[in-house]
Amino acid sequence: MKRIVAGLLAVALVSAVAASPVMAKEAHCMSSSSEAKPKEELQQKLKAAGWKVKRIKEENGCYEVYAHDAKGERVEAYFDPKTLTMVEGGDNDD
Repeated sequence: MKRIVAGLLAVALVSAVAASPVMAKEAHCMSSSSEAKPKEELQQKLKAAGWKVKRIKEENGCYEVYAHDAKGERVEAYFDPKTLTMVEGGDNDD
């Protein structure tokens, strides 16, 4: 019985460790707020690329954008506030 419990605990521990990098995956931008370009500039850039921006907010030092891309697909993407380049994203929220 003790071996079964120990085995189950080992499986649970391995599962938790294996899942942790996925849960910790977040975009982080290193720009300071004094270097950040205005959100409106990012919105104009994305609009020119055919995106329909729903919301832009700050998250972990990045601009987090909720939008529909030029194909009409829902997108959640992160942009560096200094360069306005995409850091991570393009994930569809189906």
